[in-house]
Amino acid sequence: MASQVPPQIFSRRRRIAGLRRARVRQAKRDAARYILDDMVEDVLDRLEFIRMSPTRVLVIGDWTGTLALSLRGGGSDVTEHDVATLDEEHPVESESYDLIVSLCSLDRVNDLPGALLHLRNALAEGGMMIASFLGAGSLVNLRRAMLAAEPDRPAARMHPLVDNQAASALMQRALFKRQVVDSRTLTASFGSLDRLVSDLRDQGLGSALANPPPALDKAAKARAGAAFLDTANDQGRVLENFEILTLTGWEN
Repeated sequence: MASQVPPQIFSRRRRIAGLRRARVRQAKRDAARYILDDMVEDVLDRLEFIRMSPTRVLVIGDWTGTLALSLRGGGSDVTEHDVATLDEEHPVESESYDLIVSLCSLDRVNDLPGALLHLRNALAEGGMMIASFLGAGSLVNLRRAMLAAEPDRPAARMHPLVDNQAASALMQRALFKRQVVDSRTLTASFGSLDRLVSDLRDQGLGSALANPPPALDKAAKARAGAAFLDTANDQGRVLENFEILTLTGWEN
């Protein structure tokens, strides 16, 4: 029986373009990078807690370079890749990594079960994978604003996101052992919808949909901006949550 081709929800070309734009935007003094910074700190805390000192490490998606720098300081041999240099939907060449870390990447692949299996196969015996990305509890206010922008026929403008239950099932399907899925919430405040969108673009988290809808017109943008501010607090700030899912699993 022929294997089913996964639906093409995301465009790798658009992901690469978004990453390149983010790197240019990072030259600004006030460029946002708090999501990756939080993920990197969390990975380092986890490794310290389990007292893991991996020899060979593959880091995917950390365009800040901070995680690789820290791991190299501890004696690890680190290989770095991003969406432009590694396609997680295809087998990884080496199969002997003690640790694979994927940040803000796996939630934007079309074949997530296949990508997880490829990463597991690239682990050495006893190796561990840690993957963090935005989960289904993220950007509730932004989603509400997008629906308000086009009340009659809303277009698909937001990425589909994975929840804890689905992530656990995917880890089992990929044959990881001792798999754990946990989540935490990172909250940021915004004075406008434009600022939230800017922060997402700074961090390479803009839309990577394969079939993006037309841009919102002026009236739709105004409706979206007003709907976003409907949930503002007394200081005129909207608290937006980023749910960070972290998938941890071992080769055996």
